[in-house]
Amino acid sequence: MDDYKDFYPRPEGTDAPSDGIPPLPETDMPADAPQEPPVTAPLPETPAKDAPPVTAYGTASTGDAPKPDLGAPPPYGTPSGETGHPAEDPGRPAAPTMQSGSVFYGDPSAPTGQVPPPPYTIPEVPPQKPVTMDKRIYTMCAVAAALVFLLCVYCIGSDLIRGALGDGDISPVHYTVEIKTQKKPDLDPKDDDVNADGTYTVRGVAELVKPSIVEVYTYSGTEIRERDLMGEGSGIIITEDGFIVTNAHVVQGGAFRVVLDDESEYPAELIGADSKTDLAVLKINADGALPAAVLGDSTEVYVGEDVLAIGNPAGFTNSVTRGIVSAIGRQVRADSSAFRMECIQTDAAISPGNSGGALVNMYGQVIGITSSKYASSYSSTYEGLGFAITIDQALPIVQDIIENGYVSGRFRIGIVFSSTSNDMAREELEEHFGEPLPEELEDCLWISEVAEDCDIANTELRANDFILEVEGQRVTGYDDVLAALEGFEGGDTVTATCARWEKGRVSTFEISFKLEEDTSGNF
Repeated sequence: MDDYKDFYPRPEGTDAPSDGIPPLPETDMPADAPQEPPVTAPLPETPAKDAPPVTAYGTASTGDAPKPDLGAPPPYGTPSGETGHPAEDPGRPAAPTMQSGSVFYGDPSAPTGQVPPPPYTIPEVPPQKPVTMDKRIYTMCAVAAALVFLLCVYCIGSDLIRGALGDGDISPVHYTVEIKTQKKPDLDPKDDDVNADGTYTVRGVAELVKPSIVEVYTYSGTEIRERDLMGEGSGIIITEDGFIVTNAHVVQGGAFRVVLDDESEYPAELIGADSKTDLAVLKINADGALPAAVLGDSTEVYVGEDVLAIGNPAGFTNSVTRGIVSAIGRQVRADSSAFRMECIQTDAAISPGNSGGALVNMYGQVIGITSSKYASSYSSTYEGLGFAITIDQALPIVQDIIENGYVSGRFRIGIVFSSTSNDMAREELEEHFGEPLPEELEDCLWISEVAEDCDIANTELRANDFILEVEGQRVTGYDDVLAALEGFEGGDTVTATCARWEKGRVSTFEISFKLEEDTSGNF
């Protein structure tokens, strides 16, 4: 209030103090005299409830009273004699205002008679209509999602069926593994487990080889569940990174579990199986290097040599049986196929469960893969008659399975046949045609089925026809067909002489067809 610092009266001739506060009058009262209480002006009386309001200029106002002229001099003057309304004085602070521009109501210094503004209310927002997806768009999205789901299920299921269950071609896995055989070593005669003749003792061989022999459990489903257990067999670890060779008839399932000699267990992947040779390869992923078996040279095997058979017959883990090599170079066919494999004959006990196990020489080298399937044709009649596929013949097949998932270089004709030289087949044939077999149809192939997916189906050959010759050679059975097509591959063209027996008359005709590449591993 710098403009009103001279508001209070003072004696004439005295100057106003610079700070605007009037000076105290001088007195002769001592400094330590008692002070009188200050005199304060009485508070203005509160106007009566019905009293007329007071205006900003201190005059009573009624609703009919005229408003003062703002241009007239105020009812008081300034000490300097200037006149004017405070609102016209630029030095006077403006009345406090609210944000709305009106004065603060309830302030005693505020003008009276003002009407407060109406209270602010938030405008009511109309309810929003919920956003909903068009039913057609929703239906289309649901159908698309269902189709994608069904496609994924179909792809996964078909892969499992064609790959794991073996119904169809097995996809190549493209592993590269080099597996070698070894000659018989010179052992240290000072070793406690070495005999005087330079071979290991039975205990020495067992301790050396048993860690490389595993148990293989096969399950019918795609998961390892005890209730789905189909069978068990043996296997041989042939590489430190987990490749295991076993028999094909051991892994005729959908899921596999391998138990090592230290009782650790691993799920196994089927790399490939070949039913013609009864060989298969599994793969496990274990921590660290596995104890791979040492593979010997089966060309060094001789008749009378001591051997051990190590496997898991009837679930008895790592059983060891002893015998000798009874014969070498045996061409033995499995009980369910006509394909022959070179085998080592031994009198060491080979029982169900031994399948896929090892036939080992006394140098601790695997020289054969035991298979009860090859022995089953004779074991019911003869004792001490066991067979093991020679490691030299098995190794190229195992290598091919590891690299491709199947045995390459195989072909498929696309026919199912029986030999008319077989007495049972001949009886069935004569019963079908209702008359004795003609002489010209003796010792040939009787066709019972022609595969529609092979090129031979595009020829004149039909079921119940006969094949007399293949590439100019007389064929009476499976071995003759293989001999006639030796050196042929998938895609090569073959000629055959055929015959048809109708109404007691035999007619011949020639056909030409292409061989199909066979990657199924099936016989």
